[in-house]
Amino acid sequence: MELDLPVLAAGEIADEIVHWPIVEHGSLGRGVIQEFVRDRVRTPSGEVMTRDYLAHTGAVGVIALDDEERVLAVRQYRHPVGFRLLEPPAGLLDLDGEHWLAAAERELAEEAGVAASDWRVLVDYMTSPGCLQESLRVYLARGLTPCDRPEGFVADGEEAHMDVVLVPLDDLVDAIYAGRVQNPTMVVGALSAYAALRTGRVDGLRTPSASWPARDAKHDRDAELARLRAHG
Repeated sequence: MELDLPVLAAGEIADEIVHWPIVEHGSLGRGVIQEFVRDRVRTPSGEVMTRDYLAHTGAVGVIALDDEERVLAVRQYRHPVGFRLLEPPAGLLDLDGEHWLAAAERELAEEAGVAASDWRVLVDYMTSPGCLQESLRVYLARGLTPCDRPEGFVADGEEAHMDVVLVPLDDLVDAIYAGRVQNPTMVVGALSAYAALRTGRVDGLRTPSASWPARDAKHDRDAELARLRAHG
């Protein structure tokens, strides 16, 4: 049976930035890193709904690939899930004025002591858009060389107990399909890198400073929320 549904043309395949008016915004609690907030939002039909979510600064991740198609990964303990996950180097966009590429370069140097000469935007995604504000850009980094950790960097908490390893990309993809690797940035990034490499799309990937619509949308949303807070 054929599905009687509209088919999007190639140029129509894109997420849409849409604004539903926020009539009330408030904080439910602030933690060490994140804030839990509540918005009352007016829908297009006029009803007002309540949505709670975690505010987030956004983040970057790095799929660093060596000349033998091995992915640089870290094993990091994640307390909320009670797993030591196999992850790519990644971190928050929490330094004022730091560009996304500079943040990715810093994270790769801090977590692995590695620099890269070739950077491309691999994929952008939103980690859990039903309850979390985070948008994340994943870079593909190649031309890897050892480097010093940034001056003043001290690993603490979970990072003090990380291991840095290399994982053959084909084996990593097999492990993802087998359910043995579950970190979302690793899953999204590794499968995207595999697809780009195997279908000849690497040279067509976006430049490292390509626009990031989700960041622009976040800037506008944060400005609106700040105005709402200022007016009580």
